[in-house]
Amino acid sequence: MKVCIAEKPSVAREIASVLGASTKRDGYFEGNGYAVTYTFGHLCTLYEPADYKPYWKSWDLNNLPMLPEKFKVKVSDNDGIKKQFKIVKSLFDKAEVVINCGDAGQEGELIQRWVINKANYKGEVQRLWISSLTTEAIKEGFNNLKPSKNYDNLFYAGFSRSIGDWLLGINATRLYTVKHGGYKQVLSVGRVQTPTLAMLVNRFKDIENFKPQPYWELQTMYRDTLFSYEEGRFYKMEDGEVLANKVKDDDFEIVSVTKKKGTEYAPKLFDLTGLQVYCNKKFGFSADDTLKIAQKLYEKKAVTYPRVDTTFLPNDVYPKVKRILQQLTDYKNLTAPLLDKKIKKSSKVFNDKKVTDHHAIIPTGIQTNLQYNEQQVYDIIVKRFIAVFYDDCKVSNTTVIGKAAEVNFKTTGKEILSKGWRVVFDTSTELDNQKDKMLPTFTKGEKGPHQPSFLEKQTKPPNQFTEASLLRAMETAGKQVEDDELRDLMKENGIGRPSTRANIIETLFRRKYIKRNKKQIIPTITGIQLIDTIQNELLKSAELTGTWEKQLKDIEKGDISAAAFIKGMKRMVDALVYEVRSEKVETRISAVNNKPAQSSKKKKKSNLKQLVGSSCPKCKSGELIKGKSAYGCNLYGKTCDFTLPFKFADKSISENQYLRLLSKGSTVNLKGFKVNENTVEGLLRFDENFKIKLEPKQDKKQNLKVGAPCPKCKTGSILKGKTAFGCSNYKSGCDFRKRF
Repeated sequence: MKVCIAEKPSVAREIASVLGASTKRDGYFEGNGYAVTYTFGHLCTLYEPADYKPYWKSWDLNNLPMLPEKFKVKVSDNDGIKKQFKIVKSLFDKAEVVINCGDAGQEGELIQRWVINKANYKGEVQRLWISSLTTEAIKEGFNNLKPSKNYDNLFYAGFSRSIGDWLLGINATRLYTVKHGGYKQVLSVGRVQTPTLAMLVNRFKDIENFKPQPYWELQTMYRDTLFSYEEGRFYKMEDGEVLANKVKDDDFEIVSVTKKKGTEYAPKLFDLTGLQVYCNKKFGFSADDTLKIAQKLYEKKAVTYPRVDTTFLPNDVYPKVKRILQQLTDYKNLTAPLLDKKIKKSSKVFNDKKVTDHHAIIPTGIQTNLQYNEQQVYDIIVKRFIAVFYDDCKVSNTTVIGKAAEVNFKTTGKEILSKGWRVVFDTSTELDNQKDKMLPTFTKGEKGPHQPSFLEKQTKPPNQFTEASLLRAMETAGKQVEDDELRDLMKENGIGRPSTRANIIETLFRRKYIKRNKKQIIPTITGIQLIDTIQNELLKSAELTGTWEKQLKDIEKGDISAAAFIKGMKRMVDALVYEVRSEKVETRISAVNNKPAQSSKKKKKSNLKQLVGSSCPKCKSGELIKGKSAYGCNLYGKTCDFTLPFKFADKSISENQYLRLLSKGSTVNLKGFKVNENTVEGLLRFDENFKIKLEPKQDKKQNLKVGAPCPKCKTGSILKGKTAFGCSNYKSGCDFRKRF
């Protein structure tokens, strides 16, 4: 039996229909030699900190940094997911081959590989790679299945991304929460969300601190057309006033009319970010709204895969263009002129080098009933697709120079000579950059009265981010780039991926770090305070995050190893923890929910428990009781051996310290432990068997631990004398000694 695994039940249903697997079972479809099952997105996830070490559950600076040697994956802790995983595993156990039908992208590859690996499937795996869910595309995909190993680097990149986010997100969030959140709220810090928030905060501060500077403009109105002083604005009023007084008594004369023919190309096809930017400007949709709508259109077979970062098509799509246009019957008034001749093929549309896993978002040709907002998004995708096959728009760019009293003025405008692709769009407002005005016909030498004006103006601050401009800034790692070609070159170093940027923005809203002010996005007080608190510039650097994204793409290409990326992230996290723990100043960031202090105090008091009667941390079944020399489980001697001695290493341990050990994973550093007749300072933890162990405090200057094994003979332990550290076997053979 061949087992196919898709990412969603709806996708599995489409694939099963094409394969003839028409019998519905619990958790899969069956028939014609196939079983088509599915995940619900992430069936598996990375281990939580406490899964590696129980005491990592506690949010304690002593536990940081948390750097697992090997990252592990588990089935998500959800009854429905666990049930589906068992169904998937039982099918894999009977499979002659598994066909990975996950979304054809980095995240889709990661989701399915985790399930296949966790199910311990060792047989052959093939990969279905398609860009749409039409019957034709699915059939074509199954006729061209690829070996799973062809996509190993894609999996390594996805795995590295998850590990990078885990390392920085979990460590930095706990670090700043404990250091600056006062345990009252979580201060969420992330590899992508923090530099994104920093961009918003920096822009907000630039505007708040902006000091407008005055300037003056000399203009004149002639034949209802505004002309401006040719040499620009004045920064001294008296300089402009002299000319303003000079020109008002003279007629205005046209000195020259220059026309230069030019070509305007159709707007590019959409990548996901471009679609989100357009829909935010045109319809007011959030990035997340647009992504969800595009995903629905994909699942309804109306458009191709939406989570893409290219605006180009591969050459092998060209033979299919005419058929797609023929099927777009709702747009036949626009497609008819194209179907009577050979379809245009432009390098601005078709370029194999600019296409990686997927091509630009285009219609499939399948038309279906859509909701209003779906129809709006679908309509612009279709029109962009149709427009690129029309002729270019031919224009005449006109520059007119006029003068009064030998002072030159200039105006520019445009005349459309041949509409070309412009006929596809109903109004010029459908286009993004229609700022050029239409001019009347001017003749060299003509003269007439004019109305000069000399106006004082002020420089303006930059605009607050909208969702559209924030998406563009994330795409270019904070650089302000208007040119499409240059923006394409910078995409490799953008913040996040097209498929994740919307979620990053939504996360910042959810954390209450940002808020909407009509179309603007501005940071909250909490968001500003968080960025101000983070002194480490790397955490806030859009360019560094862009560099990480580039490295992840290099892993995808096989140019660098996942191990190198993860090693670099570990080094950064280790340095970050040391730096922040060493900071002298502690900031208390305003609580997001603004709850009164009294409620948090009450909560803290109610959380304090007595040791006796609490649940046994080892067996979970018994409860703790107090004996003559220790606290212990009431099932001691039966099914459990857990104890907490009143004294450990000759030091009495208080009930409060044991309460802290149970709740936070360690005591505080305590003095007075006796080890090999030496007094030692350190903290208590549990080992893997819930036995108490002492972790001596490290002497950072000497990099030695009192009580630790001797680095030379291995059998003795480190002692601290008056002038040096030495081995406890110093008098009986070992000569290890290190002066202070």
